[in-house]
Amino acid sequence: MATSEAVPVRRLFGTDGVRGVANRDLTPELALSIGRGLGADLAPGSTVLIGRDTRRSGALLEAAVAAGLASAGIHVELGGVLPTPAVAELVARGEQAAGVVISASHNPFPDNGIKLFGPDGFKLPDADEARIEATMADDRGPRPEGGDLGTITAWPEGLAAYRDAMVARFEGDLGGLSVVLDCAHGATVTTAVDVVTRSGAKVAATIGASPTGDNINVECGSTSLAALSSAVVDAGADIGLAFDGDGDRVLAVDASGTVVDGDQILAILALRLKERGELAHDTVVTTTMTNLGFRRAMRERGVEVRWTDVGDRYVVAEMRSGGFTIGGEQSGHLINLASGPTGDGLAAGLQLLHAVADSGGTLADLAAVMARLPQKLVNFRVGDKSRLPEATEVWDAVARCEAEMGEDGRVVVRPSGTEPLVRVMVEAPTAAECDRWCDEIGAAVTRALTE
Repeated sequence: MATSEAVPVRRLFGTDGVRGVANRDLTPELALSIGRGLGADLAPGSTVLIGRDTRRSGALLEAAVAAGLASAGIHVELGGVLPTPAVAELVARGEQAAGVVISASHNPFPDNGIKLFGPDGFKLPDADEARIEATMADDRGPRPEGGDLGTITAWPEGLAAYRDAMVARFEGDLGGLSVVLDCAHGATVTTAVDVVTRSGAKVAATIGASPTGDNINVECGSTSLAALSSAVVDAGADIGLAFDGDGDRVLAVDASGTVVDGDQILAILALRLKERGELAHDTVVTTTMTNLGFRRAMRERGVEVRWTDVGDRYVVAEMRSGGFTIGGEQSGHLINLASGPTGDGLAAGLQLLHAVADSGGTLADLAAVMARLPQKLVNFRVGDKSRLPEATEVWDAVARCEAEMGEDGRVVVRPSGTEPLVRVMVEAPTAAECDRWCDEIGAAVTRALTE
């Protein structure tokens, strides 16, 4: 990527790329402009890989981004339906100069998004995204003609290469563990069953594995675990894994159908690495939304916890700067830099299966390492989330909550990076206190930001 001394402020790109309702906020015209902006930032004749999830709007936006890149003299390889981490890993092999993922991840079906990855497989830094936006603003960049135009070709080999790499990377005896997979009708329909089966587990059932273009994340996947819990119990399976629409998250349920969230999975994986002497600096990285029970469990076992703002890009940045191995979020974004450059739900799921198999016990046994403090997270839809920092009424309510709970709880209020929402999270000694303070702070948010 090119460098520039003057870095403008990002406006289009949020914490996870550009997102919005497809064909309203995220139009083909905008997608084409993003493709041209990215193309202008690359050397002429470079190659870019594009992957997408299963949304109906995916092919539309894929075509627009590809056209923008080709018009800037960039060659485009279309990977088709690929999980986000597959694109990141394939690009990191060095055959492409950048990667593009067209997906809105866990967002509802009408939304879509565009995420950009550098040649190292990591999401582009804020400065690079800002520079691309500046190029888009006045449509700077090359306009090659004739034989200098970029090409657009299908590249189905990428999918097979990623699946083979997953199987090879996580060798070991899974002991025939019985697993139910929920693919959220999303991108992991192309990878999960094949990889888990070839890795030695028995796939007892699959749900969320019949995408229609408009059912992604609908009552399935990591944002809706009820169907998976029932399926695991009905199948008598040992474990269930639920991915999100683009495959960069995973959550689990145990044999009884009880949810095992990202905090618990991260605790299990971090302690497994520590036992093997593979936890760099005996440190794990997570975000401000992580349950306090996680920090207590890690402290008791001699593991330091580093905290970041919410967003896997910030977790990854802290991991890279400190040389740490593993990090993640309660939502199921779990990153192990020894196995890939971004959150990978399938990779984390395989690591969890191996942890269960190696332990000789159950997922419930492993999850018990962490006692969760009562926690409640509520999303409040608002008119203008940008006014939150100056919403005095909200911060007065937060101050009252913190004064009452002291060190026995905490509250986090933050705007969503991808939707018109303000998220209110409260941890307290009792569920009733969580409810009371979520209601009080949420009411203040609604009054302050929707009028």
